[in-house]
Formats: sequence, structure tokens, C-alpha cells
Amino acid sequence: MEKENIFKLIHAIETVTNETVIKWTKSFQYNIGISPVLVLSELKAKGARKQTELANDLGYTPGAMTNIATKLVKLGFAERQYNENDRRHVLLNITPKGIEVLKEAQRKGQELRLELFSVLTEEEIKQYLSIYEKLLNHMKK
Repeated sequence: MEKENIFKLIHAIETVTNETVIKWTKSFQYNIGISPVLVLSELKAKGARKQTELANDLGYTPGAMTNIATKLVKLGFAERQYNENDRRHVLLNITPKGIEVLKEAQRKGQELRLELFSVLTEEEIKQYLSIYEKLLNHMKK
């Protein structure tokens, strides 16, 4: 019985996450998904990076990372920076336009989360937070 409830919980969490991503994608004015936004966030936080580093840090395959980078460059949200001495050494960097897109993506995400969690009471939010903190602590062990 306990396993059944755990799998019901996992399914419910995944469904909420998927529905939130779909809702965000539909409401976001730019034609990019979550993965490119995560790349922009990483670039903003840590500066220009090699695509291989980004792929490793974010859990993408090198091919997927190439596709994401190409799309971001094509849209003007990121740029490739070449080393004058070694053209094989290429960094991906966020552009000012990319920073604005990232801010908009984060704002839209916050709006959707506030809307989602607005159905919970203050006590339910505290319980939810406590449970997730417990799970995160367990994962870090």
C-alpha cells in the first residue's frame, strides 16, 4: 500500500510539473523552451562558458547543447566568443537581449507559481516546504 501511494505522489508531482511547463511555454512570448532558459540562467550566473561545460553542468548531451546554443545565437540571446589565438576555443555568452529574455522568463515563471500555490493555505505551504527541505537534505547525503 505504501509503494502505491508513493507512486501516486510521484505521478501527481510530475503531472503538476509538466502542466506548469506547458502553461509557461504557452504564455511566454518567445519561441524557446525551458532548456534554453536554463542555459541563459547559467550564463548569466557564471559568465561565458564552453558548451561542453554547460552540457555537463545542466545534464544535456553535447548534441542537445549545440542545438540550444545555435538557437540562442540565431535569436540574438547569446553569442559565441572565439579565442584569437585558438579558434577551437569557443565560449558561449549571454547578450543584453538574452538577459532581458531571461528576466521575462523568470517573471512569467514566478507569476505562474504564485497562481499555482495560491490555492494552498499558509499551513499547507509550510508543510510543503518542510517536506521538500527534508527531501533535499536526504538527497545531499
